[in-house]
Amino acid sequence: MKFIVIGLGNFGTALATRLTAMGHEVIGVDGDRDKTELYKDVITNTICMDVTNEQALSVLPLKESDFAIVTIGEDFGASVMSTALLKQAGVKKLVSRAISPMHYKVLEALGVDLILQPEYEAASRFADSVLFSGVSNSFDIAGEFKIVEARLPARYEGLSIKEADFVRRYNLSLITIIRSAKTTILFGQSVREKRALGILQPEEILQKGDILVLFGNLKDFELMLGETEE
Repeated sequence: MKFIVIGLGNFGTALATRLTAMGHEVIGVDGDRDKTELYKDVITNTICMDVTNEQALSVLPLKESDFAIVTIGEDFGASVMSTALLKQAGVKKLVSRAISPMHYKVLEALGVDLILQPEYEAASRFADSVLFSGVSNSFDIAGEFKIVEARLPARYEGLSIKEADFVRRYNLSLITIIRSAKTTILFGQSVREKRALGILQPEEILQKGDILVLFGNLKDFELMLGETEE
């Protein structure tokens, strides 16, 4: 896939280099020549230009790119202007980063396809990991609903999914299980690798060390994960 990443700050650079490492074609754009020079060897292409200038942006392959992503954070004006120009240019998918509620509302009004809130999301995941025992990751869906990755409480080890019955007990839906299993790599060496089990059967036995991927309401996670082990 082809990506244009506007803004090579910490977040934008991390995103652009990750996408490049995954084999995608990425153009990283920033108004600071030092940044475009610094990252030219880890991003497919880097270009220095004024991202608030319509004529400058028009030289980018906007129509040919699958995503245009505005990752500018601190410069509110540059973020909004570049987002508006990309929207006007008719890019296939427009993604923009918001760092405040007001920033979010303005981007929402511009009609972007997806608004990123990396600082909020990171803070939310950290808060969940502190508040709830065994939580390794969490994702806000809408309102009070989340998808949470949580370590299987010991009281459920050895039970089947049907016996555990998380829907009845806590009104939580079990999406899948992440389980560590031995696998063989080069020269016959064995390592443990985490894998998702995919679609689950009611007869699947819950094992020590399982990571449950659950969907539900925040208050129901509080009930389940807040219980102490006997």
